[in-house]
Amino acid sequence: MSKILCSTGALIGRPNNRDYRLLKELSGKLSCDGFEFMMYSTWYPEKERLIDALLSYGLFIPVIHCDKLLGESFALGEASEEYNNAVSLFETNCIIGKALGAKKAVLHLWNGLISDKHIENNIKVYSVLAQIAKNYSLTLLIENVVCNGKDPFFHWTSLKEMYPDISFIFDTKMAAFHGQLDLLYSEEYSWLNEEKHILHYHVNDYGGGYKDWKNLRTLPIGQGSIDFERFFRFVNSKGYNDTFTVESTAFDETGKVDTEMLNRQFDLLRASLN
Repeated sequence: MSKILCSTGALIGRPNNRDYRLLKELSGKLSCDGFEFMMYSTWYPEKERLIDALLSYGLFIPVIHCDKLLGESFALGEASEEYNNAVSLFETNCIIGKALGAKKAVLHLWNGLISDKHIENNIKVYSVLAQIAKNYSLTLLIENVVCNGKDPFFHWTSLKEMYPDISFIFDTKMAAFHGQLDLLYSEEYSWLNEEKHILHYHVNDYGGGYKDWKNLRTLPIGQGSIDFERFFRFVNSKGYNDTFTVESTAFDETGKVDTEMLNRQFDLLRASLN
């Protein structure tokens, strides 16, 4: 049975001071099955308070989304202090994930302005990170995040050739940004589903064109141009019945969260899945 999750990043952001304590109240207003916990770099100093608070709320958190900033440091290579610090911080993400009950860890293996400029360093560190995640009973999932150089599927293919057992998380918005949604359905990339490399989905809409940076926003389904009827038809045909996360930004400039919009998204997913 598929689980529909809400990203805590859709609820908690700069406008509401990244106050994770808001989840206590907000979680009771949402009809999702659980949460994908988005880790922010500002929370490292209060790791124990964060864990204690979230556990006290009784949330189901099967997925942790690791700090997005780590990928930028991995790109600098193992001789750099930033790289080694990022590996240590990744382990902290895994410690938090295990404490919260997560089984999957989503990672932007490359990220930021440096993106995939030194992708060889990002690919090399994967084996180290996968082992750390495994030590904490987590399956590491590499996301098809946007690239400045090549493209996500190109790098996924390189990763799979080097690490045949690798697992991925597929984001619809990221794929649409690179014009790669159709590749998910293609024979060329049938191995992604036939060999069960995709273990999680982010389901978001996109309203821009090819590599349209000014429109790289996370939209609710129906507010962009992605053909979700085709997407859900494909996913259902493959017998996928695992986790999906809604990431649609739900807070406004004042920090107020539109829980009704998110609940409509959850209802839409339930109606679309087998």
